[in-house]
Amino acid sequence: MSKPKVFVTRIIPDRGLHTIIQNTDATVWQDELPPPREVLLQHARDCDGLVTLLTDKIDAELMDAAPRLKVVANYAVGFDNIDVKAATARGIWATNTPGVLTETTADLAFTLLMACARRIAEGRDYAKAGKWRTWGPMLLMGQDIHGATLGIAGMGRIGYAMAQRGKGFGMTILYHDAIRNEKAENDLGATFVSMDELLARSDFLSLHVPLTPETRHLINAESLKRMKPNAVLVNTARGPVVDTMALYEALKAGRIFAAGLDVTDPEPLPADHPLYTLDNCLIVPHIASASFETRSRMAEMAAENLLAGLAGRMPPNCLNPEAKPRL
Repeated sequence: MSKPKVFVTRIIPDRGLHTIIQNTDATVWQDELPPPREVLLQHARDCDGLVTLLTDKIDAELMDAAPRLKVVANYAVGFDNIDVKAATARGIWATNTPGVLTETTADLAFTLLMACARRIAEGRDYAKAGKWRTWGPMLLMGQDIHGATLGIAGMGRIGYAMAQRGKGFGMTILYHDAIRNEKAENDLGATFVSMDELLARSDFLSLHVPLTPETRHLINAESLKRMKPNAVLVNTARGPVVDTMALYEALKAGRIFAAGLDVTDPEPLPADHPLYTLDNCLIVPHIASASFETRSRMAEMAAENLLAGLAGRMPPNCLNPEAKPRL
């Protein structure tokens, strides 16, 4: 009996990839960059399953071109690259890898917060450039973290984990979300406030919202004007949650103190983008989940989701359990 045919759109850690290769007839895209659209369409045509990344657009056109497709296993928590409604209508299970990267992402978010507050990248560059001649009482002064106010936009799993870290530093925790999080309020003393109050009171504002029409450009020119001049903005959510050029203007003018970005709009951010010219903007290349253990566990989960779907079983992390699977 022939093995199900699968296309894996990027090399993923061995703990998941080996399982996929052993149990399927898998083609693995070897390039660092995602497969071009026409290549993805070509491979999908005779596939039973796909393992995809956020950079791979899985829409109705692709699904209609892939009559055998049973399951799309996204190697990510997010799934805005997949038209889940279209998948459901066509009897295709869509999956993701939730929960596994919560703590690791919060680690990175708090790392960016601390690095921006204490101007770590600037200090490194200052020393490497040979400018460090003596200890100076005015040199590279930053913002205190202990006792400051941490604002969290989006008190889901990652927002809660971020709040835990802030609580450990004696920070006051404020948050805004469409849904109240009583656990955060009871366990961490977090206070629910309006978005306007969150902007006005936060010394550090960390973004943990999904990308939706309502959250696109949640941080824009007007919201940046409401923030404190000493405020630090951290974004590990999605790039378009922040209006990039509005952030550039605010940082350049000193309307906020600094920003730490793991995600950008566009992504990747071109090397000649003006944000890179600012010392008070720290940008890293979407590495929030980039620990060996987390990325490996994500690969395992993607493999588990894929193989379950190929076997006709509902995947453990199914986004559309109401889908009636293709026979």
